[in-house]
Amino acid sequence: MSHSSGLPLSMRPTVEGPPSFTTLVELTWREKRVEYWIRFGRQTYEQVLDRHRRVVGFAPGSVFAFIRWAANDYGTVLSRIDIVRTIERGEPFQTLPFVRPGGDILLKVESWPKVARVLEIIDAIEALGIDTCDVVPDHWRHIHHRIAAGLEPHLYTTDRHAAWLKRRSVEP
Repeated sequence: MSHSSGLPLSMRPTVEGPPSFTTLVELTWREKRVEYWIRFGRQTYEQVLDRHRRVVGFAPGSVFAFIRWAANDYGTVLSRIDIVRTIERGEPFQTLPFVRPGGDILLKVESWPKVARVLEIIDAIEALGIDTCDVVPDHWRHIHHRIAAGLEPHLYTTDRHAAWLKRRSVEP
């Protein structure tokens, strides 16, 4: 909004809206109750809604990891990690709570032991000096399928990553 609008300063937006076709993710943090956060991803937008909530955005074609954990008086009721590739305009997508419009879900894991295993895998990839945002999307699908089948996923290597980067540089 421009300064010439009739709104008082206290009612004017303090942030610009997100860039066109940004995938938005609503995050909540209420210590030991509801904890939704991003484990990795290159954010292009952020808006703080209040003390406990904010909205972050990701550009089309990027990858991020979204973790949701919730508990009640009796213990954990939700442990989940989703690794999502954001979509380009007109591309098909899957819906996901708190993610607008949705995305290409590369990995979906529920239950804390499985979520913890994915977090270990992410840490191992980062220990190689590889940005997890740049990992070949098929590797996240591989991890999803192996964990779902009760099998150990194959390791991501620097050689595989180099091959992916080379392939990506020549694809149209």
